Amino acid sequence: MVDQTNPAELVEYRAAWAQQAAQVLDAVATAIAGLPGQESARLDHIGSTAVPGLAAKPFVDLQLRISPLPAEHDLVLLLEPLGFVRARGSRPDSPGVDRDLPRGSLPADPRVWQKLLFWNEEEQVILHVRRADSPWGLYTAWFRDWLRANPEARSRYEKIKRALSTQQVGKADYDDYTRGKTQFFDEVQAEFESWAAHSVR
Repeated sequence: MVDQTNPAELVEYRAAWAQQAAQVLDAVATAIAGLPGQESARLDHIGSTAVPGLAAKPFVDLQLRISPLPAEHDLVLLLEPLGFVRARGSRPDSPGVDRDLPRGSLPADPRVWQKLLFWNEEEQVILHVRRADSPWGLYTAWFRDWLRANPEARSRYEKIKRALSTQQVGKADYDDYTRGKTQFFDEVQAEFESWAAHSVR
């Protein structure tokens, strides 16, 4: 019998996601107090759950931008009491686990793509830890804000997400869904970078 579960199943936007994100981000900020670079660290609610009206997988994506990138062991000790464990991905080549794929027009040292990924099962929260100078860190925030400000782009993105989601029924994970969205990112990268250049202060 074919497994009909869908690991990339989408749900309608939930206003509670914003409050949940704020609470977890506050807890993370407290937990990392004392780490080198924490004074200038940035904590963000990113991804589709951060865009009102956009259907999303019911996992809240958060981001910590900090330099230097903390040692994995140090972060594990600090985040474990909050329920976070180091995420390794469902496959050896799962995207965005230990490194972000280079993209965009911003010049970058190859080392800035390194990252650490954490998962909180109880809260259903993913925490992406990136260097403060990671272009991906900027892109995630710009993309979120561009979707918030651009209903037409938000509608296009949701249509693609729904189409990709239906293709994941019976699969063991949502890696193919994640990779499938890359084409849309490639198509709109220059558009949201240009928008950010004229809108973000």
